[in-house]
Amino acid sequence: MESLYLPRPARLNKILPLTATEKLFEVSFDDGKSLGHQPGQFVEVSVFGVGEAPISVSSSPTRSKRSFELAIRLVGNVTSALHNMKEGSRIGIRGPFGTHFPYKELEGRDLLFVAGGIGLVPARSFINYAIDNSKKYGKITILFGSKSPSERLFTNEMSEWREKAEFLETVDKADETWRGNVGVITTLFSKISINARKTACIIVGPPIMYKFVLMECKKKEIPDSNIFMSLERRMKCGVGKCGHCQMDGVYICQKGPVFRYSEIKEIAEAL
Repeated sequence: MESLYLPRPARLNKILPLTATEKLFEVSFDDGKSLGHQPGQFVEVSVFGVGEAPISVSSSPTRSKRSFELAIRLVGNVTSALHNMKEGSRIGIRGPFGTHFPYKELEGRDLLFVAGGIGLVPARSFINYAIDNSKKYGKITILFGSKSPSERLFTNEMSEWREKAEFLETVDKADETWRGNVGVITTLFSKISINARKTACIIVGPPIMYKFVLMECKKKEIPDSNIFMSLERRMKCGVGKCGHCQMDGVYICQKGPVFRYSEIKEIAEAL
């Protein structure tokens, strides 16, 4: 219960720049204990004297037991304070909170990840979990789209993804450095072949992306019950008290952020 309401003291071990607006923070608790998260969950990060913000856990629980990673975009007071911190700085952590990607239920299936922009942050947790447990899954396919080459995330890990999965990426607008596909993420669907009945699709990205990705999933004949998405928006307290994340009576921080599409497709606010 303490982890629900009282931040646990933690330390920023490493801070690495990802892009001009995103940084990767490696965090560990002062007591040395594990976060105990599952892929797709989030935590509440406290900057003492500034405030608190919900942040997706980006690391897989298979990679480290004593630390975890948060990829944070510079968007407000709390994230600005975090971006100004140095290694060794102290913060508070509540959680983990929310539902997770059903990684055990999906064992034996092919996995299709579709991540747009900062949606790669929570998707990365499940991607690396699946790669580390590749014997439990079938074919792993990753589609990633970003606005421009300079906004691509986790570029240092992409060689591993290309080696251990089918990895395709695109940018909305190219520059002189880019030699890959140009166009929105749905342009990548024509380049992949899947077994629709065996494939589970995991979608994470900006709200506008979902409608068009779902249309491509329909063309590929992926059943609605095999599509999972993360609706990370408007969350505040993480424990269903403030009501900020309420979606037609559903609290995203409690029933989500991970949902099965067949369960929410009739909720207009969802998409």
